[in-house]
Formats: sequence, structure tokens, C-alpha cells
Amino acid sequence: MLQRTVRAAEAAEAAGFDDVWLAEHHFMPYGVCPSAITLAGHVLGRTQRIELGTAVSVLSTTHPVALAEQWSLLDAVSGGRLRLGVGRGGPWQDLEVFGTGLGRYETGFEESLDLLLDATTGKAGANGEHFAFREVPLVPAPRRKPNVVIACGGPKSGAVRLAADRDLPLLLGLHAADDEKAATVEAYGGRADHVSTVLCQVGDSRAGAVATVRKSLPGWLSAGLAAHVPVDDRPGPARDPHEYTEHLCEIHPVGDPAHCVATLETSLRRTGVAHVIMFVEASGTPEGTVENIRRIGAEVLPALRN
Repeated sequence: MLQRTVRAAEAAEAAGFDDVWLAEHHFMPYGVCPSAITLAGHVLGRTQRIELGTAVSVLSTTHPVALAEQWSLLDAVSGGRLRLGVGRGGPWQDLEVFGTGLGRYETGFEESLDLLLDATTGKAGANGEHFAFREVPLVPAPRRKPNVVIACGGPKSGAVRLAADRDLPLLLGLHAADDEKAATVEAYGGRADHVSTVLCQVGDSRAGAVATVRKSLPGWLSAGLAAHVPVDDRPGPARDPHEYTEHLCEIHPVGDPAHCVATLETSLRRTGVAHVIMFVEASGTPEGTVENIRRIGAEVLPALRN
């Protein structure tokens, strides 16, 4: 799976995409990358032009100064091709395994974010609830300000206020339709270089593309949702994978090229968000993923750029 991801990133560069974003999960049968920034470093070395982003590096289980060091290192050797997407994560067993505890998830995101941003200025010190240490220089010293994007769950998410207060763009989730994304942008208080996540599957027809997604995605989602183990006695995710698949096919560009272009153009008008990142692996096969990337690059992206 990881080698397939690297090949997909190389295919995306060849197809004319601007960037590739990598997810991060722990103890999951799907999303088998436990460190998005580590895999991003490898892909940066395998590519020449395309930018890499983390979607997301989870601040509830990662020390923000360590993440800042990794970003500064990869920024230096890649010529500035790495973006940091960060998020709060979930109340999962990761918090127990890595020893950060439920507090880092429930009350620590703001402190973690601010410490990350401070560290990327070149030095960091802390005297807070979750971090306390004397000031240290960041090595290697940052060469530029990082391009950070903040994941949020919707218009009522506390991450929206944090992002707006710090003048950072939002990463809008795959689950949200255009109306929810537009409401989130409105709650933010204005337009910025927000990033919108979609599922994109190109086929010869709308029915054919939907059938491709229906064939593989529910099983993949079912295994993944069942593997989310809460750190306490709260219930895990209850979403039905078949219903969720139908929802994604309805709200996202899944269909023939013209349908995909029209859906993306409509989303742009409704949300005002022009930077879109695409989940392209819904076919469930390496060949299908690479072909989907090729068709998006040849039949969808040119129309959108024009």
C-alpha cells in the first residue's frame, strides 16, 4: 500500500497536479501511514516539482516542536515544497499508547498549535498546561514561514476560530457537502487559501464511476470505522459504510469528465474555495488509481484551469 501511494504521487506529478497530500493514522487496517511527514519526506525525494502536504499531522499525539524540526529539515532539502496540515485527531487509543492522554485531545490543541507556530519562527519555549521547558533554538533554523492549514469538523468547530485568529486557512473535510463547507468559510469570517477535500472518480459514465466506488469503498470503510477504538467508554464511529459511500458519490465529482468538471465548478461557486485535494484511490486497485489520476489530469484539470 505504501509503495502504491508513492507510485500514485509520482503519477500525480506526471499528470500535472500541483500537490499531493498524505494522511496519518495509527493502528488502522486502512490508512497504514503512521507518520505523514515521514512519508512526505520520501516522496519529496522521489519527485521534482510537486508539493507535498500532511493531511493531517495529529497534534494530540505529536510533540509540536519535533514536528517543527521535521518540517524545517524537509523544507530546507526540498526547496520549500512541504505544507503542514495539522489537526486535533480523535479520542482514540493513540492517546493512551503514546502517553499524551485525553487532556491533549480535549484541551491541548490550541497550546500545541501555538507552540508549533512559535517553533517555526526559530526558537521555542513553553510554560503552559501541557508543555513546559526553557527556550531552545530550532535546528535546522527555518528558512521561511511554514504554510500551515488547520483541519476542522464544520462551522461550529473550535478549530475555525483558532484558524481565523491566527490567519491560517482551513482544511475542509471529505464528509461535508458544499452547503456545510460554505457555512464553515462564512464562520471563519472571510475567504482565505482554504483547502477542500473531495472524492474524485472519473469513468466513462456517471453510472460506471459510481459502480466502481460502490464495489470497493464500503468494505474499506467498514474495516476502518470498526478499528477506531476510543480511549475511554465513549462509543466509536456509528456511520454506515454503505450509506456513507452513497453520500460521497452524491456530493463529490464521481462520474464522466464533464460531470466531474461541472461538480467542481459548482463547488467553487458555492464555497469560494479554489484549492481542492482529491481522494483518488476509491477503485481499490493500483491500476485503477493510476488510471484515475491520469484521466483527471488529462480530462478534468485542464477545463478547471481554463
